[in-house]
Amino acid sequence: MAAAMELRCWGGDWGLPSVHTESLIVLAYAKFSGAKVTVSPIDWTWKTLTATVPELLCGDSAVQEPTQILNFLRKQRFNADYDLTARQGADTMAYIALLEEKLRPALLHTFWVDAENYANLTRPWFASRSPFPLNFLVPCRHANTALSRILLMKGEAPLHRISEVEGKIYSDAKECLNLLSYRLGTANYFFGNLPTSLDAFVFGFVAPLCKANLPSSPLQSHVRQLENLTRFCDTVLDVYFSSDHPCPPPPVQDTKDANLQKLTQLVNKESNLIEKMDDNLRSSPQHKPHRPEPKPSLPPKNPLSPWIHSLLD
Repeated sequence: MAAAMELRCWGGDWGLPSVHTESLIVLAYAKFSGAKVTVSPIDWTWKTLTATVPELLCGDSAVQEPTQILNFLRKQRFNADYDLTARQGADTMAYIALLEEKLRPALLHTFWVDAENYANLTRPWFASRSPFPLNFLVPCRHANTALSRILLMKGEAPLHRISEVEGKIYSDAKECLNLLSYRLGTANYFFGNLPTSLDAFVFGFVAPLCKANLPSSPLQSHVRQLENLTRFCDTVLDVYFSSDHPCPPPPVQDTKDANLQKLTQLVNKESNLIEKMDDNLRSSPQHKPHRPEPKPSLPPKNPLSPWIHSLLD
């Protein structure tokens, strides 16, 4: 039996399961791949200062950083990228690198450096989720880290001050959002009918911009004009995080086990012929990874052949 998995992350607000970009990425991927993860918010605990989130705990393993956590889940056969071609896998890596280089600095600036947003939204939110006296320390620490990271990424000469960097990072971010919007087009997800790791990363980066009540943000105004990106975020929330939908749907293996149980009950009452069919079904190999069906609202396909199905009826 697989070890239980626990995900430590920041809690949710603004209609999102988490307000933290990295936590959103892992939460979305877990839903996409069908991984059963117990979410443990660090809000109102002393871990708000000491924990590195997101952090996935599984048995004796503790994995941090979204990329490492996604790789760990793939090794557990929770692979949302199972059906991608080599070309699509390369595109995924390229777009994730684009998000980190072009959109990350603007996201950090919007929430942690912009004075109006920090004073009226970001600082009060994180302070209210941290116990005294950490409520004074945690927001300031995150803000200093964000500023240092922006200058490290974009503060090459002659751009040494944040005021000189600001125009460049927002220009790059808008360009990145435009490229994502063009790539998504009219599709629900970036590679067809099933969400993948690229969808998880885009959701983690874009959803906070779409949903946060930011007092001042030209970047938020821009992303809201890209209707397919806002629709994409709403689709992920409605399909995978809404209480009105079973998320994730039962894995394929669970569905087969249920059908085999019905066959077993029929065997106890009927002929040896049905018993032989049941044995054959039990010996069939299972190689596909665990992941949700394409449409959570629809029941999974019956893995039994039509003439066996008639026996069940």
